Amino acid sequence: MTLDPNVFRCATLAAELADEWVNHIEITGATGSTAGLGRRAIREFCAHVDTVLDEQARNAGLAEQRPDLASVLAQWERTLPACFRAGSNTPSTLAAMVRALISRRAHHDQRPVSPRLGRLVDGEVGVASGGTREVDEFSRADKRALVRAAWGWVHRMEERLAAGWAAADRGRHPAEHGWTEVPDLCWGLTYGRVGPREVRDNLPVLRDWPPELRSCIERPDRPIAAARAKEMLTRWLVNQLYPSHLDLHTYRILLVAATGHTPEEVTTLTIDDVEFLPSGVRLSLTKRRAQRVLHRSFDNTPAQPAAGEPIDFTDRPHREVGTIIRRLMHATDPVRERTPDLRHLFVVASVSVENGLRLARWNYNLPRSRFGNWLDAANVVIDGPADIRRLRKSTKVEKAIAFGGRIADAADDHHEEVFRGHYAQGTTLRVMSGQVIATAQEHWFAKALNGPTVLTGSTDVLDAPEQVAALGLSAQQAEDIRRGALDMGLSQCADPHNSPYGRSGQLCPVAPLRCLECRNAWILPSNLPQLLLFADHLDQLRLRLSPQHFAQLWGQSHTNLQAVLSERTDEEKALARRHIDTGEAFLHLPLAASVEFDR
Repeated sequence: MTLDPNVFRCATLAAELADEWVNHIEITGATGSTAGLGRRAIREFCAHVDTVLDEQARNAGLAEQRPDLASVLAQWERTLPACFRAGSNTPSTLAAMVRALISRRAHHDQRPVSPRLGRLVDGEVGVASGGTREVDEFSRADKRALVRAAWGWVHRMEERLAAGWAAADRGRHPAEHGWTEVPDLCWGLTYGRVGPREVRDNLPVLRDWPPELRSCIERPDRPIAAARAKEMLTRWLVNQLYPSHLDLHTYRILLVAATGHTPEEVTTLTIDDVEFLPSGVRLSLTKRRAQRVLHRSFDNTPAQPAAGEPIDFTDRPHREVGTIIRRLMHATDPVRERTPDLRHLFVVASVSVENGLRLARWNYNLPRSRFGNWLDAANVVIDGPADIRRLRKSTKVEKAIAFGGRIADAADDHHEEVFRGHYAQGTTLRVMSGQVIATAQEHWFAKALNGPTVLTGSTDVLDAPEQVAALGLSAQQAEDIRRGALDMGLSQCADPHNSPYGRSGQLCPVAPLRCLECRNAWILPSNLPQLLLFADHLDQLRLRLSPQHFAQLWGQSHTNLQAVLSERTDEEKALARRHIDTGEAFLHLPLAASVEFDR
């Protein structure tokens, strides 16, 4: 990664910022993405300085009073967000990077910075941070399509590489036997006898190519451009021997789907991070942002798919991490053999700008080799943005479902706060939460509707065996209810030792206060005086309690009681009142019924 200050008119300024950038990267050991961000910030700022100051930019420097870089920096920060989409975090990040480099220089004794510029960078960054938009997880159908396409691509790539190495074994030196035979060209590239540049320089012009050689790069949808034919063939030959940038997207998809870990963790694996066990494989996964190293073992037995997810792969492993790692290592071993210092699993061979063979770590974000380009090449159509992080979210959702929504188990490789902030907002979990809420509401609504059974007429219905059976009572229960043996104060109870408010076998602990909300209760015509007395008791409570408190404690009982009393005639109520006035009817309530607590 290089930065040439001489491409800017403000070469002195660019060199000063570049020195701080290089020194910062060397000391902190920052990642390549951080280093690239610093280089981009320097380029963006210096290009702005060149545009604003024109010829005066040649005199620009961090220690110079004129031209005034403080005003130029403030103007750049003010106009920077207009160059990016609304809500982007990139402007604030670039501005903060330039300020950090200037501030770093200002704190050095022998690296002066102008006072005005120093005061500016010591203040707050003038570019507000943008907002990130959480991506949603892949649907199960999209995830199945991704994994299916990835395995199909791996199968075709392995066949391609096997055919390329077999052709190389049949080849001879192209300098002795000609430069138009694919086996000879593969032989030269395989054993390092010739390089891509030498192949390009010795290939004849396109019109002299044999049909077999032309067919390697011919496409039915576009003609061959003679000016690019040699370069296209060179790249094609390299791809017959080594995995390409597009190829490695498949292994990343499979490993993220199988392990549930982030794309960054699986793509930074090295040979030293892999330990094959008799029962599977053990991986040391590094999460640089959290500064954590996790050691995880994965059995040879494939992970069970989520509920409702069919198994579409009968001829190859579905989620066997060990098998995926072995096949990845087998495909990339030739690259590591030629570069012993390269220990990473995700390595590729490509043709560099100088037409040399470049063996390096995989860069998943190269132009025309991104995840979206792989989707197009694999003919996979998905809903939503082409973002590999959505696959990680899908696995986290599956884990949350498997563990019944327990966050402590689902967030096993990060903090629970991270799960709540980044993973618990997925569509699947929101739908599941809605289903849980709806189920709970239906449960309590059914309990509210499934209240006491009210007999407004005679109790003759309890004498008919067929009707008793239809009501869910045994003959003994019907007889006990009819003769009042199961009287609980306000109603009869079909089974006082099987109350929904207590443990099975225990006598109901809430009778008679909750009888009007209980499915075991049977209200007979003879219970009308007690019901009227209980209504008087609730009326007194309504005077003492706030409406909210009364509704919370007694709202359902009051509603059910009013429904029962509304079915009785005025004559029946008057007769029940006379029984109460003469002292023939009483209501026995526990002492707790006379005390109410707000908390």
